Amino acid sequence: MEFLLIIVVALLAIIAVVVIFNFLGNRKARQAEADALRNRTYRPGDPFSSADDDSVYGDPRQLKPGDLVELRGETYAVRGTVRLTQDGYTWTENFLDTGVGNKAWISVEDDPDLEVVLWHELSGVVVEPGPGSVEVDGRRYHSEEAGSARFTSAGTTGVAASGRMAYHDYQAGEDRLSFEDYGSGWECARGELLGRTDYRIFPSNPSDQNI
Repeated sequence: MEFLLIIVVALLAIIAVVVIFNFLGNRKARQAEADALRNRTYRPGDPFSSADDDSVYGDPRQLKPGDLVELRGETYAVRGTVRLTQDGYTWTENFLDTGVGNKAWISVEDDPDLEVVLWHELSGVVVEPGPGSVEVDGRRYHSEEAGSARFTSAGTTGVAASGRMAYHDYQAGEDRLSFEDYGSGWECARGELLGRTDYRIFPSNPSDQNI
């Protein structure tokens, strides 16, 4: 009988030890979790950021002479880049050329969302900017923004290395119309807003591309 009692007491002692260790272990785990939550650093991010797209399609903000742009199945070389600045705000215009006669410009703005526009120069436009609306090729465009900016250029652009230009932008839905004067009179171009999958960028020096 005594022997049986000793066994029972021993079993109860073992059970007590196990319960205490489990309690202490759970308490330590809860404390570690609380400390982790308390010490966690909150890093806010823009839910509409294009960073993931940039890693796949390339970052148009970093375009420079020598880069290649695949635009709807056609490959263009960036021959020159104009960087414009107005009141601390900066945007770029990039001269594209296929080498077989197709030329275009791509402008890149980030205010605050990324906007990439494909431009083709228009010839024979007789209207000049200034009115609240203008009509070109049967389409009426409404004034969006006008002003002047300082610019610097690199590569082949057809404009001076630096200086000041004037612009007047018009819009009709998703279509754009822009007048620019780099010192030799107004030039007109029609623009088309590009989606993120309409183009892909292949930088000439990938290490310089911040993606």
